[in-house]
Amino acid sequence: MRIHPVVALLVAVCAASRPAAVGAQAPAGTAASGFAVVVASADTVVALRAGGFALYLRHGATDNARPDRVPAVDLADCSTQRPLSDEGRSTAARVGAALRDAGIPTGEIHVSPMCRTRDTATAAFPGRSVVEDDRLVYTANLTDAQKAPILERTRALLSAPVPAGTNRLLIAHAPNLMDLIGYFPTETTLVVFRPRGEGQFDYVASIPADLWPSLPGGR
Repeated sequence: MRIHPVVALLVAVCAASRPAAVGAQAPAGTAASGFAVVVASADTVVALRAGGFALYLRHGATDNARPDRVPAVDLADCSTQRPLSDEGRSTAARVGAALRDAGIPTGEIHVSPMCRTRDTATAAFPGRSVVEDDRLVYTANLTDAQKAPILERTRALLSAPVPAGTNRLLIAHAPNLMDLIGYFPTETTLVVFRPRGEGQFDYVASIPADLWPSLPGGR
């Protein structure tokens, strides 16, 4: 039984919010004061097709009636974790298909070791190999010291240069991004960053799951 020392300290996450209706000014999740959420446009898709970006995808909707079995969360036993719902799997599949239909290339895929993130990766990118990274496990209710290596790893993956013609993808959790930049994206929202190197990156835009049909090549 593999129980990660960080996961063992987690408490159950509050019920996840559903995506808000999307419009020109609609927010994609909640944000701390001073963080301005930008909803992606057709220009965002054009830029992503050329590559060079880091993408952060929050996992799909989950079954909140089955919370994480704290403190005995076992990364090798999905029955001890809050799972994806059927809706979460189907939405993840649609988002993965939308990325491909839009011509947005994805290269390396880094995934949190939680079952809900791994299952999101499987639904969205069937047959693709992924890098499972314990340092992307979710940060809810951890101490600052426990969060530090997770946030350091996330920052490194969002800031490291990405070659043209591909995009780096992370599949992880909303609390992690909230801790890092003050933004809690809705489920299956894709958050776009421009890496600047040396731990620096720019937030570009967000693509909520229900925005894809209005974007070029999306569904």
